[in-house]
Amino acid sequence: MISKQVAEEIVAQTSKRLNRNLNVMDTNGLILASGEKERIDRIHEGAARVAATGHALAIQDHESEAFGGAKPGINLPIMFQDELVGVIGITGNPDELAEIAELVQLTTEMMVHQSLITSHTEWMRKTNELVYEELASGQPLSRFAKERLALLGMDNKAPYTVLLIDLGEMPSPDIRLIERLEDYFQQERALLGYSGLNELFVLLTGIDDLRKDSLMLELFRILQRPAARIGVGLPAQTISTIVRSAATASSALTFGRTAHHLVYYEDVELIALLKNNPQAELDRFHSRTLDSLSEELCRTLNAFFESNCSASEAAEQLGIHRHTLSYRLKKIEEKTGLNPANFQEAVHLYLALLLKNV
Repeated sequence: MISKQVAEEIVAQTSKRLNRNLNVMDTNGLILASGEKERIDRIHEGAARVAATGHALAIQDHESEAFGGAKPGINLPIMFQDELVGVIGITGNPDELAEIAELVQLTTEMMVHQSLITSHTEWMRKTNELVYEELASGQPLSRFAKERLALLGMDNKAPYTVLLIDLGEMPSPDIRLIERLEDYFQQERALLGYSGLNELFVLLTGIDDLRKDSLMLELFRILQRPAARIGVGLPAQTISTIVRSAATASSALTFGRTAHHLVYYEDVELIALLKNNPQAELDRFHSRTLDSLSEELCRTLNAFFESNCSASEAAEQLGIHRHTLSYRLKKIEEKTGLNPANFQEAVHLYLALLLKNV
């Protein structure tokens, strides 16, 4: 069935190109849209005949009264997937309209097809988003969600892995981007959509680590956004534990460094676990450990740990001599009472630095 909005769009787009009046009717012959506004919401007897027979109908001037006063013209069925969804009428002398009637019918059916396909696609996307919302909530799934997952062939297809894609600053959801992602994932059993204004979710099923890594590379190519970041959650072995994969994907984005565009939860698991403690306690811990250090000494300590405690690599990274690095590490030990070269004390310093940088 053609909606009133679609009917109005057909009349607006077609009338101005033909310079003729058009009427669009529903399957009962009711005029939904017309270039002659006074005719809207009236029954068009000629259109009702077309709807009943499925065949085009030309109304000559002398036949007007036989069709309830309908004006002369040609009325044609509008089909979608072999079903009648409406009728279009072109006002005028039927003999003069014969050459353009089929073209108008074809154009109208194309517009209807595009509109209905678009509406169906938008409904499917919204459905996917509602299902993901249920999965990420951790609450028992509704019958609707279970049926949708079964229809997509996603039930019993572990492991399940959630990817969250932060698109950066954007004015509104990008439909073309979603379409490109849908095209890419059509061969995979995946659920995708918007989980926030600038955040997409992708729920992957049955993907091993090797395939997952190749997917990440392709995703960045499709996204084509330098600021985009992807958080990868822990794999879930059952549908009921997808909530955990979603939560860990979110933690990956939250605790991963902004400069890192691909963050696996495993890379930030330690800081994520620490952050589950009361913030006041964490603040006291890193303040008590690092407040005596200058920013220069903190940068030195960070470079030392990033270089896997290699003095030569850290000195090169900082652009200083190894003796200067040794002097700074000694100063850190003097101020904190903790030796960065001692494993247990280095762990204490490393955790404090992690908390300071997040």
